[in-house]
Amino acid sequence: MHNILRLPAVKTRTGLSRSTIYLRISEDSFPRPISLGGRAVGWIESEIDEWLEQQIEASRKAAH
Repeated sequence: MHNILRLPAVKTRTGLSRSTIYLRISEDSFPRPISLGGRAVGWIESEIDEWLEQQIEASRKAAH
């Protein structure tokens, strides 16, 4: 079972704005949302967590 995060939760978790999230999606550097029907979309929580871990690792490596 996957937990689904809506945009406000993704913004809070990542610290990114809506426009930055969608820009990074278009650049293939952020997880793509899934359709929840109608105009609703959501992100798979585990994919957001994995993306955050990758950002932390990249940041730590760049600092050394």
